[in-house]
This record gives sequence, C-alpha cells and structure tokens, in this order.
Amino acid sequence: MPGWRLQRFPEKVRHRLSSKGRSKAVQSNGCEIRFVTDSDRVRLTLSAWDEGGSVLIFKGDYFHSKADVKGGRMQTIELEDPERFLGVKPEILSSGSFSPNVWRVYFDRFNAVFHALEAFGHDVRPPRPGEMPDLNMLVYGSSITQGAGAMHHYTGYTQRAARRLSLDVVNLALSGSCYCEPELADHIAEKKDWDLIFLEIGVNMRGRFPIDVIRARSAYLLDRILEKHPAKPVFLTTIYPNRATFAADEQEPFTVEEKKTNDWLRQYARDKNHAHLHLLKGSRILTEFTGLASDLIHPSDDGHILMGERLAGFLAPAVSRLREERRQAREGR
Repeated sequence: MPGWRLQRFPEKVRHRLSSKGRSKAVQSNGCEIRFVTDSDRVRLTLSAWDEGGSVLIFKGDYFHSKADVKGGRMQTIELEDPERFLGVKPEILSSGSFSPNVWRVYFDRFNAVFHALEAFGHDVRPPRPGEMPDLNMLVYGSSITQGAGAMHHYTGYTQRAARRLSLDVVNLALSGSCYCEPELADHIAEKKDWDLIFLEIGVNMRGRFPIDVIRARSAYLLDRILEKHPAKPVFLTTIYPNRATFAADEQEPFTVEEKKTNDWLRQYARDKNHAHLHLLKGSRILTEFTGLASDLIHPSDDGHILMGERLAGFLAPAVSRLREERRQAREGR
C-alpha cells in the first residue's frame, strides 16, 4: 500500500541494531501526527504495517477519542471539533502545554502508516512553536521506558513526567534491546531536537554482556552525549527495583550482574564529575515494589504513575533553569 511509515530511527541506525532492536525500532510508540485546521470536521486515513494497535486522539491537552487500527488495511477516522470548547473562556481552555487548536494523533507500540488527511478544502498547517511545549526531552532505555506494563504508551512514566513539566518527548527506548550500540550512541549524540535527556540503560545489558562490554558501551554513549551537548542536562538512572534486586539467592546471576552494572554507573558519574550529569537512584523513582506488574520487572499503570511523578520532581530544577535561561536570552540579558 502507499503511505508514510512513522519511524523513530533512520534506516542506517535501525539496520545496525540487534535483531530484536530492529523490530522494536520500527514501532511508532510516542509518534504523533499534529496539525491545525479551521475545518470543524476532518478525515484521517491510517493503517498498520504489522498487527495493528490503538491510537489516542487529543485536541491540545484534552483527550478526544480512541481508535483501533487493524493491520493490513486502510481505515478512515472521522474527527469532529469538540463543540463544548466554544462555551469555555479561551484563557482557561488554553492553560495547558498544547494549544486547543492542535489536533494530536498519538500512536501506541505498532508500526503506523499515514495515508491521507481530508479537511474538505480548508487549510491545514503544522502547529507553530507557541502552540506546543517549549522544551523537548529525549529518552532512551528499555521496555520500561518504552512504556511496557502500562495499558497504553501514553500512560508510561516518561510521558507522565513530561506532562507534569510541560515537556515534549522524543522516545527512543527499545524494548528488550537497549544495548547502547555505537551507531545508536552516535545518532543520539548528533541529534539536536532535545533540551534535556533521560537515560535508563542498565537492565537489558546486565547478564547479557560481560561488565567490560557494558562499561565500554555505556561510557561511549555518555561520553558522546556530554561531548556534543556539554551544557544540556543529562539524567541517568540506576536499574529500577525488580525481582533480581531482591532475589532470595543473592548469588543469582542477574542479581550479581545488576549490582556490577549499578556500581559501574555510579563510578562513571563520580569519575566524570560533570556539572550537568545527574545520576538518579532507581529505587528513588520506583519507591514501591508493589508498583510492579506480576512479572516483577515492568511497572503496572500504578507504578508508571508513581514513577512519573517522582521523576518529574527530580527533573523540575533543571527544567526551571532551562526556562529561566531562555527568558533571559529573550530579554537580551
């Protein structure tokens, strides 16, 4: 079929990942189609390259509707302007991160394809900068950061933290395949579309790679980011509590390797002693073990909510500083 696949990574990066990483890299989770039109009715035609998944639709910050996209066939979703918006004071309606004029079509974890947008002759344009959050956060990590365990990617903890702080999110997490490949590290370091970055990079590598490989890969990723973006906040977390953290047998392999990985992340932060590198303790983000689902590795919806609120608190000072710096720059100070 024709259409445009919503990809999170360019092909040259996807094809240098692990076999599993390549399949996760084509998932469109966190991708959005955003547009503004004065038409009160639009038709959006989508499909899925794989088995399909759900799409959440928002008008600005306000949830509008949900649609399920099936694999292998095109389907058209009809959207109507919320009529009750007209009866509310504009300043109240516009009090969120996004302008209420912006349609947002938000994709879960499947490979989405865009085909067409019909506005019946009305103009359609992209949102302007003032109609979206003013700061972008890039996140990279495991399935936890990709939103696994939550009922929908939109309720994942990084998204919740971002909404709390009025941030936009570029989510490059790779479920079960966060291996910090050099090609991926170079790609992240070269990207310029973020203001702060959050990294959750330990849990997929522990027990799969020797500690010297983990050291080399994670150090290369962090070194490249700090080299290319020396003044941007970089947040790094140790592994979140999970079954291996509290294994009855303390010599269980994953338990031993998890400790080595966390020790290395702490050592890197100490040795680097960089003003804008912030190491967070995973157990201070996921503070309740009952926030996990029954697999004892992925957070439940409740766990994602807890983690998002906690993470937002740790990010808030840096976010405030970035906004203050921008304000002073605008005023010419």
